[in-house]
Amino acid sequence: MIGTLLNVVTVAIGGTLGVLIGDRLPERVRESVITGLGLVTLAVGVTNAQRTGNIIIPLLAVVSGVILGELLNLDGRLRGFGGWLQQRFGGSGSPGSGRDERARFINGFVTASLLFCVGPLTVLGSIQDGMTGQYELLAIKSVLDGFAALAFASAMGVGVLFSIITVVVVQGGLALMGALAGGFMTDPMIAEMSAAGGVLLIGLALVQLEIKQPRVANFLPALVIAPLLVAIGAALGIAVYPL
Repeated sequence: MIGTLLNVVTVAIGGTLGVLIGDRLPERVRESVITGLGLVTLAVGVTNAQRTGNIIIPLLAVVSGVILGELLNLDGRLRGFGGWLQQRFGGSGSPGSGRDERARFINGFVTASLLFCVGPLTVLGSIQDGMTGQYELLAIKSVLDGFAALAFASAMGVGVLFSIITVVVVQGGLALMGALAGGFMTDPMIAEMSAAGGVLLIGLALVQLEIKQPRVANFLPALVIAPLLVAIGAALGIAVYPL
């Protein structure tokens, strides 16, 4: 869990600095920051999606995953949790701006939570941390997330800081899974999980670029389904990987 704790510290530092300087930046600068982050997220998502050895696997994982996510309303639950956090800790602001501040808080929380918890460094680093205690990958991710938190918080406010809760839950859970599963996760399983994560990052980039507003959190089950499909195919003797 050392890697996860390090990640929490860097996000906290970066997010705090972002909140402190955010109001001093002109609105056009904050908008450009979000656009820049969206472009980088898109590039990372495309790169990760190309890690697949069989495009059918992330396709099936994403489609079945989003059906499950919509039925469970994961996006609504995550936003509801963000709204509760805003009411409990974020303050209400002035009467005329309360609704805008609430939306800004929730968007910052949800966007940062998804960005920090979807991607190969999250999966590989957390599982490696749990299996072997080596946290080098999470250390790299922590530095990147610290700068991202600074940029996001400067544009989207204090809600970004509360993504720490999601980081602890997701990365801590993956580390625990790594400790329990041992060598269960094969390279093909991790590759397909990363590819499905890349698709989710592309969806998140669309939100940041204000092109479309997909409910990205509802796609999260795909990250579990993708490696399961590889494992099932291997158990059945089906050559699903590589193509």
